Amino acid sequence: MPSVPADDPPPRKPEAPLPSECCESGCDPCVYDTYADELEWYRKALAAWRERHPGAVGQEP
Repeated sequence: MPSVPADDPPPRKPEAPLPSECCESGCDPCVYDTYADELEWYRKALAAWRERHPGAVGQEP
């Protein structure tokens, strides 16, 4: 197993946009689309982090 850097914190879950951040005019991308992309990246990054740190506790998706 490759060595894991000592400074390898778990990824941080993105904050969901507030309802007031969406202008409801059909923007492309909408803040909710951007959040969905960030959340997908976070879930993949968290899974990879957990593989590098078996048994460690990280944020839940």
